[in-house]
Amino acid sequence: MSSTRRKTTPPTDDELAEQLRTAGLRRTEPRIAVLRHMGKVGRPVAHAEVAAALAKLGLDRVSVYRVLVDLARVKILTRMDLGDHVWRFDLVRGATSHAMEHPHFVCVSCGSVACLPEKAVQISARPGLDAPRAVRKRRVEVQLKGE
Repeated sequence: MSSTRRKTTPPTDDELAEQLRTAGLRRTEPRIAVLRHMGKVGRPVAHAEVAAALAKLGLDRVSVYRVLVDLARVKILTRMDLGDHVWRFDLVRGATSHAMEHPHFVCVSCGSVACLPEKAVQISARPGLDAPRAVRKRRVEVQLKGE
């Protein structure tokens, strides 16, 4: 995958509703709003950030959290802890999560997450048979932390 992202047309509400139906969830306005928001941000975000962005729509923090957990349960979103004990959610794209597409920088002061170009970190070691299964299958997330 290239480090530059192509601009794509955001999915329609009907397409988002179909994604929910396929995953076994009913279409609700909070679910559509969360999915729409997650598609716009394009990076792992904490519950508080999503709740703040959707508060203007009248969605409370508890409802947003329940939607995020429901979407993670059916694998529309991934839920990850980047080592700071804050759950972040991100859209699953294809067979891998966004976090596995390229490395991320996590600011230890403010907790923000920034996407780094794929080539920012090069892993040159070939995993041997004694390497953890996730490394052998190349299902590894790379994170850099700092200020």
